Amino acid sequence: MTETSYLHSVRASYDAVAVDCARLAGPAMAARPLDRAMLAAFAECVRGGGGGGAVADLGCGPGRVTAHLDGLGVRTFGVDLSPAMVAVARRSHPGLRFEVGSMAALDVADGVLGGVVAWNSTVHAPPGELPAVFAEFARVLAPGGYALVAFEAGEGRRRLEHAYGHPVDLDVHRTPPALIADLLTGAGLPETARLTREPTSDEGSPQAFLLARKPPAG
Repeated sequence: MTETSYLHSVRASYDAVAVDCARLAGPAMAARPLDRAMLAAFAECVRGGGGGGAVADLGCGPGRVTAHLDGLGVRTFGVDLSPAMVAVARRSHPGLRFEVGSMAALDVADGVLGGVVAWNSTVHAPPGELPAVFAEFARVLAPGGYALVAFEAGEGRRRLEHAYGHPVDLDVHRTPPALIADLLTGAGLPETARLTREPTSDEGSPQAFLLARKPPAG
């Protein structure tokens, strides 16, 4: 895969904020019951029909979602573009596996995963890059496997130049849920369910969660 400017910026920005992100972000999941509900539903779906494979938390950051899913009884590992984030995740959750890698070019064999999660990690990809990203999700999923994508709902792009006390160079793309559903379907992952909620006090946009499934074999 050819390195693009947005991937370079994402990696450098998250390398810069990794330690303070893990320290300052806090246990946000505790205050977001709908988010937890979507993760619980995803975990149950994977356990019931995900082909028996592991789950990859793509763009895992400091590993909170990885650990949350592991606590729900789903064998989960994390992948992140930022080596500094992976180092933080390994220190924070030493019993789990974390790897440096790109969600658009995973070091995973075809058709072996029971699920993939992209929890607010596709938001930095320009919309034109999403078909290739979702095709990669479909490639690594086993028949019957599930994908859960959490993202900022809406339209337009916002710039982030500072985060967690550090300068960063990030675009955050808001995307209509219907577009994400269409792109996932086009990649061979038809929608199963979706949820959209209003933003909390520390969020600038409505949040959307879309569950999709690779059709079972036969």
